[in-house]
Amino acid sequence: MTARTLREFLADPNETGDAAPRDLAILIEAISDSCRTISYLVSRGALAGVLGSAGTGNVQGEEQKQLDILANDELMAMAKASGVVAAAASEEEEEARTISPGAPYLLLFDPLDGSSNVEVNVSIGTIFSILPAAAGEGAAPFLQPGRNQSAAGYCVYGPQTTLVLTLGNGVAAFTMDPPTGQFVQTAAKIQIPERTKEFAINMSNMRHWADPVRAYVDECLAGETGPRAKNFNMRWIASMVADVHRVLTRGGVFMYPWDKREPNKPGKLRLMYEANPMSLLVEQAVGKSFDGQHQILDIQPAGLHQRVSVMLGSREEVELLEKKHAG
Repeated sequence: MTARTLREFLADPNETGDAAPRDLAILIEAISDSCRTISYLVSRGALAGVLGSAGTGNVQGEEQKQLDILANDELMAMAKASGVVAAAASEEEEEARTISPGAPYLLLFDPLDGSSNVEVNVSIGTIFSILPAAAGEGAAPFLQPGRNQSAAGYCVYGPQTTLVLTLGNGVAAFTMDPPTGQFVQTAAKIQIPERTKEFAINMSNMRHWADPVRAYVDECLAGETGPRAKNFNMRWIASMVADVHRVLTRGGVFMYPWDKREPNKPGKLRLMYEANPMSLLVEQAVGKSFDGQHQILDIQPAGLHQRVSVMLGSREEVELLEKKHAG
């Protein structure tokens, strides 16, 4: 694979199926610029005095970190400066913001996924979803099924800063070159292995899971003498970006299922900011995603901050979970 920049990738019809529309390319490059800025803030951490709580809560009722607010402000400013975003919605804000009426795209984002791990220096990231602009006011234009996404991706801030992107024609990865600040392509047509020996879930919640999830994990834990006839490893970083990046890189299944502690809530993760963009990436990498009842990308959203159960990753594992949920 010839090393090239994100801009060169977006202009190449052989990679994108068609050269990315000019306005979409502008927006994706603008997002990458913001990710570069956020990466710098994360890397400076305590040196810049940006660690710790901001002393505020977000719309989800969660404590905000200083970096949550800085990342959110950076992405909102970018959306306005790009000139191609009609409105933007953030996991950190209750309502969508009108940006440039008449512009072609809507932007949704989780500015800093996994920010509770900042102080312990674990990989965190930014997740984004781009939808075509639609008629309506407030949240209404955003309430489109995940299959309508024009593009989706994330940037993971770890040992390397890596941007993972789909425009609906496969998945590519770009690593930031620190001396130049350029995102250079380092992977093309990423495909998740169909079979795996890894699963990611918070095992401390086992007693709260629904029976199908409990049965699936029990079979994995039984190892080579159990019904799966192989030994599994469990991985759990508690940063969705980092866990999904591992799944895309070497296979596996990531699960954040419904549990009976809050039976009236369908799940913990947010459909619009986390589940939809990650599901598009996983499906474009020949994996699958499922919420316990539906394909996640087929769900008709009812609100900006709708929650959902998430199971995604290697096709064989998700299909097994689907069978167990079907009874």
